[in-house]
Amino acid sequence: MSYNSKNYMEQGGEKWIVGGTLEVLPGATVTGLPAAANQADSTATTVEGLVTDFNALLAKLKAAGLMADE
Repeated sequence: MSYNSKNYMEQGGEKWIVGGTLEVLPGATVTGLPAAANQADSTATTVEGLVTDFNALLAKLKAAGLMADE
């Protein structure tokens, strides 16, 4: 009888393969992931101002590598 694991480390230990569910429990930490720059709360009073704030957020997500560029 053989068993194929969905989650394993490739030979040499340079890469983990997760084919199942990765569950991060409360209190756990994950390091090394990209983080976007802080986006201040919007104080926009017009739709145009809100669009400007939203586009600034999108730009920060893209710069951090959390959203693909167009």
